[in-house]
Amino acid sequence: MQRVEAQIKRLIQECDYDEVTRLFAMLQGGKRLRAKLILKIAPEHKDAPLLAAIVELIHAASLLHDDVIDDAMTRRGAASVNATDGSKTAVMLGDILYSKAFTELVAFDKAVAQTIASSVTALSKGEMMDVRMAENFNSDEERYLDMLYLKTATLIEAAAKASALLAGKDAEKYALYGRNLGLSFQIIDDILDITADEATLGKPAMNDYVEGKCTLPYIYLYNALEAKDQEKLLSLHAKKPTEEELLWMKKKMQEHKTIEKSFELAQKLSNEAKIALHEDKDLVAILDTMIQRSY
Repeated sequence: MQRVEAQIKRLIQECDYDEVTRLFAMLQGGKRLRAKLILKIAPEHKDAPLLAAIVELIHAASLLHDDVIDDAMTRRGAASVNATDGSKTAVMLGDILYSKAFTELVAFDKAVAQTIASSVTALSKGEMMDVRMAENFNSDEERYLDMLYLKTATLIEAAAKASALLAGKDAEKYALYGRNLGLSFQIIDDILDITADEATLGKPAMNDYVEGKCTLPYIYLYNALEAKDQEKLLSLHAKKPTEEELLWMKKKMQEHKTIEKSFELAQKLSNEAKIALHEDKDLVAILDTMIQRSY
């Protein structure tokens, strides 16, 4: 990971603008999941740290744009770039990171470059779908999972597939692993938005629903409720609920076991990924860590 961080630092310095360096320093942190995945799959390849750095720049750019779209004032418990320097600056910084990443990407083999590049198109499409879906309550599980794949899983899938191509491994098996890791990772995030406390999350609990996002626990809850309670759940969509309303939603979720049902799907996806790459203990361990995390 030191080599990855060194590559990231070099790429940012090559932008040759102190403002970019200053702003990017505000983004430091995160799990570096995609980078770690690339290094695990292609540990011996000389270009793996650079590929990991490129993917992390792309991920950082997508988060910058996400924060602007969501009007998010914090990111990982700290002030977001759009909170400190404005949305225009955040968007432009994201554009610089995307552009720098693609500038470096063109030096890679065509199949590797195309894998990453096409995932960025899918990611952007997923972000647009997420915005559109937040305008109205969505009770369609399949539609939600399609959006989740595009917005979150596709870049993790691409990172796994591209690094497998670098290492001469079975690209499709690794792609399946990355896809399922990405989906299950986000489903766990959706669950934690409801079950974790504000101090752990760095934002209010159940904030997804306030922002209009109908994640799996809410979709499962709506489909399990009787008509009268469905109407009540709909009336709370994209609004700041009272403490009593929050407790009502949590109580109904407990009654209908919608958190457990969501976790079961995350576990199922994780198990499919384990079967695909059962021989790789390090990658199986990543899945176990992800599914058991509490933040």
